[in-house]
Amino acid sequence: MRRTLLAILSIFISLSICYATHNRAGEITYRQISGLTFELTITTFTYTLSLADRDELTVDWGDNTTSVAPRDTIVYLPNFYKRNTYVIDHTFPGPGIYEIVVQDPNRNHGVLNIPNSVNVVFAIKTTMLINPAIGYNDTPVLLNPPIDQAALGRKFIHNPSAYDEEGDSLSYSLAKCLTENGDTIEGYFFPPASDTLYVDPLTGDLVWDSPDSIGLYNIAMNIEEWRYGIKIGNIVRDMQIEVFETENNPPVTTDLDSFCVVAGTYIEYNITSTDEDKDMVTHLASGGVFIIEDSPAEFLEVESDSGYVTSVFRWQTTCNHVREQPYSIVIKVEDNNEEVSLVDSDNLYIKVLGPAPENIVAIPTNNYIRLHWSPSDCNNVAGYRIYRRIGSYGFVPDTCENGVPGYTGYVFVGETTGLNDTVFMDKNNGEGLLQGTEYCYMIVALFPNGTESIASGEVCSVLMQGTPVITNVSVNHTDRSNGSIFLAWAKPKDLDTIPAPGPYEYRIYRSPGIWGSNFELVHTFQTVDLEDTTFVDTLINTTDFGFTYRVELYNDEDGNRFVIGNPGEASSIFLHIEPADNELILHIRKNVPWINTDYIIYRQNRITLDFDSLSVSKDTLYHDVNLANGEEYCYLVKSIGTYSRQGIVDPLINYSHENCGVPDDKEPPCPPELTVFSNCDSLYNELTWTKPDPECGIDVVSYKVYYNPKLVGNMEVIGTRNSPEDTTFIHYPELTMAGCYAVTAIDSFDNESARSMPLICVDNCTYFEIPNVFTPNEDNINDILKAKTYKFIEKIDIKIYSRTGNLVYQTDDPEINWDGKYNNNYVSPGIYYYICDIYENRLSGLELRNISGFVHVITEKGAKVPGEK
Repeated sequence: MRRTLLAILSIFISLSICYATHNRAGEITYRQISGLTFELTITTFTYTLSLADRDELTVDWGDNTTSVAPRDTIVYLPNFYKRNTYVIDHTFPGPGIYEIVVQDPNRNHGVLNIPNSVNVVFAIKTTMLINPAIGYNDTPVLLNPPIDQAALGRKFIHNPSAYDEEGDSLSYSLAKCLTENGDTIEGYFFPPASDTLYVDPLTGDLVWDSPDSIGLYNIAMNIEEWRYGIKIGNIVRDMQIEVFETENNPPVTTDLDSFCVVAGTYIEYNITSTDEDKDMVTHLASGGVFIIEDSPAEFLEVESDSGYVTSVFRWQTTCNHVREQPYSIVIKVEDNNEEVSLVDSDNLYIKVLGPAPENIVAIPTNNYIRLHWSPSDCNNVAGYRIYRRIGSYGFVPDTCENGVPGYTGYVFVGETTGLNDTVFMDKNNGEGLLQGTEYCYMIVALFPNGTESIASGEVCSVLMQGTPVITNVSVNHTDRSNGSIFLAWAKPKDLDTIPAPGPYEYRIYRSPGIWGSNFELVHTFQTVDLEDTTFVDTLINTTDFGFTYRVELYNDEDGNRFVIGNPGEASSIFLHIEPADNELILHIRKNVPWINTDYIIYRQNRITLDFDSLSVSKDTLYHDVNLANGEEYCYLVKSIGTYSRQGIVDPLINYSHENCGVPDDKEPPCPPELTVFSNCDSLYNELTWTKPDPECGIDVVSYKVYYNPKLVGNMEVIGTRNSPEDTTFIHYPELTMAGCYAVTAIDSFDNESARSMPLICVDNCTYFEIPNVFTPNEDNINDILKAKTYKFIEKIDIKIYSRTGNLVYQTDDPEINWDGKYNNNYVSPGIYYYICDIYENRLSGLELRNISGFVHVITEKGAKVPGEK
């Protein structure tokens, strides 16, 4: 309603000064100055022959406030176009999603796919996400103007040449043009095509194949910005295309290559375009590489004649150009034809990669591996990341791949900071590495924008084996008092007998649990040749506990007794069974230094009581499904493992204890997925959520809605929904529209799910709005200036001034209630300015916000607000 009134007022004012048929194209972009403050740039392309001209435009910020943006620059272009830019700063009330709209009457005459275009309000829109967790953000800049020419029956291609300095991902889609309030134009239709009309979602190419009618057409394009998989912004760009009937053929550019280069590479690339009509042709290039501060690219014409042109693209890449996304360069070629000039547009992509760390060396000890490498050739490197896996993968990055992909099995284990910090000791977070295991490493350099370099070559190492290597911790018998476990280890190799000439002693330690922390000595025996490498531990409770063992080797020489090396540890397999609805979930828990490649699952046959093979799993989690609730099932697991190392028995076979479980539905449903929309005008928040996936929520019967008006503190239940299909909730808050919400699902067994994640917090309503006109003329209609909304306002301090700067009214009443009088007399009609401090309840508590604006006082008898009947 408010935007409609603004549009009516704008029309009323515009008609009093000029005709209004001039807007042809435009977009809204912004850059972030500080946390909540942004600089907005409105760019419009207008018809220079129209009498209409705007020195300022009104911006609706999407937070229930508006501002007037002054014009900053004017540039006159060919074909009766004029580019206008308007710049203004604005501070938003808090984090949230804001839809910024600029509208101006009207569009230019004769746009064929907009009915009665001369009487249709022109509008452009940009949506932004303010989220401190995402970081600062500027929109991409659009380097190619949204005005172009096409030929009847010829394929037309246009690209906005969007450049995002922060390297965020961009996607593109076709959209309908907008009018008042940022709504779609009623009756709008896409331009007709003989074949197809589409926008390439990756490149941004608008392809019209082909125009089948001459005249003016307007098309909108969504340019969406993504970071960490989250959509953080959207520009709706409005562009105009004029289609001509002509015998002229557009020029053609030879196919362009794409490049992936290491920073420091010099690129010199010739581009040739031809024109079959032998017209003179000109190259134009646009893209972020031409406007960056450090070593910008250049594009120069080197040869041209009738019907062809050759230009050279040159770019000395540097380490400051490294980023995750490739650089996009739009190459346009335009002919100089007497009838109409036509263009061809193509894309050139260049990805700049950071060089891989080199000269990596892995030096093993008996319990950790020391890595060192050469400093990167890029001086702006912020540090290095180290990735590790057990066993070699043989990864070789392709020519356009950076970082260490997850499919290799490598995991992040540590990092260093600074260009010259090129030493890393892998001690496994203080736990020490495991004997007998091959550890492989790759290293990447980290750049200031978070981009990783090309991965280094793979380097592998094994700890020096001077200690026993445990190979078996296998349960022989399951019993609470008479259980037993078979323990075996490999004889130490490469033992340095100079400091440790023997004799030797093995000492066997045991701890309950698979993450041993309370070891006790259970057996010792002396040996000369180290060949005795097995032990059976008896009279233990293998029903309820797994056990961890440690084998220490001592040099037992008189006067020279010491432990040799860093002893390894290994646990038995402990089978934990989790009951669920008509299934049992088997968790295979272990803590071993070798790699288990397979787990054979056995289930006891109720007739023979033998354990029959049920399945083979490569994971430590197994679901046995289609079982009967309330009946007992018993299981046993055999692991098959390896050290992948010569001199150690292979494969390694170990058994778990026997364990039983009974299926039972104690599994809560999956949490719903929640969205919250604030209806600021009606003062309620609307919650909608998805019903949980049937695989984990088939018996959902109800929902609980949780709420907290603050960012911190406990959430309370504010409502329920007693039908699984009722997935909406309207909340009318008492203190503030701001708040955090979550929803849980409850099944037929009264199991409650976790709360919906992420926690959804809203705080994008502005609770105070002042009309910009009132008529204190004693006709009992709009005689008092009252705030439109003020429910959640704690207090205000408003001062209203005349145009000469005299204070005519002041109050702390949130309703305002100004009768238009000063010293008991009505003020003169005209424009009055106000400054207002507003104290609002927000997520963080009571916050102060300052606004300023104007109000038009009309005191004549019979005066009405423009637009009223």
